[in-house]
Amino acid sequence: MSHFRGAAALALTACALTAQVPQQEYPSRRQAASKTLERAVLVLFGRTAVEMEEHSAAVIQEPNFRYLTGWTKPGAILLLSPARDILFLPGHNPDREKYTGPQPAASDSDIRSVTGFEEVLPVEQFESQLAKALESSARISTVMREPYVTRLKSLAPLRELTDAESKLGPLRAKKSAAEIEAIRRSTDVGVEAHRAAWRRIAPGLFEYQVAATTTALMLERGCEGDAYAPIVASGTKATALHYSENARLMQAGELVLMDVGSECAGYATDITRTVPVSGKFTPRQRELYEIVLGAQKAAIAALKPGVTLPQLNQIARDYLDGHGRDLNGGPLGRYLTHRISHGVGLEVHDYPSASSVEPIQAGMVITIEPGLYIPEEKIGIRIEDTLLVTEEGCRNLSAALPREPGEIERSMERR
Repeated sequence: MSHFRGAAALALTACALTAQVPQQEYPSRRQAASKTLERAVLVLFGRTAVEMEEHSAAVIQEPNFRYLTGWTKPGAILLLSPARDILFLPGHNPDREKYTGPQPAASDSDIRSVTGFEEVLPVEQFESQLAKALESSARISTVMREPYVTRLKSLAPLRELTDAESKLGPLRAKKSAAEIEAIRRSTDVGVEAHRAAWRRIAPGLFEYQVAATTTALMLERGCEGDAYAPIVASGTKATALHYSENARLMQAGELVLMDVGSECAGYATDITRTVPVSGKFTPRQRELYEIVLGAQKAAIAALKPGVTLPQLNQIARDYLDGHGRDLNGGPLGRYLTHRISHGVGLEVHDYPSASSVEPIQAGMVITIEPGLYIPEEKIGIRIEDTLLVTEEGCRNLSAALPREPGEIERSMERR
């Protein structure tokens, strides 16, 4: 590695490690949430240690809980009322801490500065504090997941229980400057991970070896790792949308679809490229690839505040139908078998959801990802970028990763 490349790697590592949302942003998020709750009491349960062990290393905390608290340790509870914000934490457990190391607890002298909350109490006080908060409120808002819904119903059987996600979703959809910076840095690492894979792809290599290359780079750069199970799908496997076995031996003359995104400091990115295993597209592969690329460019050109995701879907589908044909002379639109956009943030499929019909707003971060999946030709192609919606249109955060077929071929040349 040259001195320049070494310095660049160190810079990216530093970016990943410093892409944290500042602690002072969370109180303002809670204030905004309070305004939308119409005097309901909000109760959110962070994931337990057992639940965290069931999730990937990247997505460990319940996203709504993390959005309002920034807290990633297990077993915490948030109580948000018009009068108070309270974070409840488990106490010290010496036996467990032999394995985990010391964990923060409400009794710690520095717990306010550590958490950013003025009021931090032991979890044992949650029930009494909830009862006190409900003296001036008739409703509880929460994320409707078990066993916590049952617990709240048993604690307050006569209170109305409402779904908090319908209120928190729109808040999470519009990103702050710090969130945008975190996603941008995560995207930079994702782009580098794809480039590392391109340098390694060759006939006779297993898909899992490519996936290992991308994951290793994300970890090397200080990220939590993959934002989702990486998809490295060669040949006919690329026609299955969420193929994730990554077990096939890649063959000369095939395409390989890589849907790989990193998560850094809690924020995800989502990037897909489809490249030739041998480094060169065949004429038919290039024809279909350029059609998918044209559909993506058409949708990106239309992306601006006020449009809807269904409109972007239709633009992409119309482009596919108007360009090229399948082997039987039919239009290609029917080979696009999914919606082409969704939000990105604390989750890789964040707000707005792929099924949202609400107008897009500036500050949202979404994907544009048209594709063609043609089993009879053993070809699957998807091109996906993560984009920030601006007042004037959009900015492609993953634009540094080539999309043009000629540029991809040049990037894959063996030197």
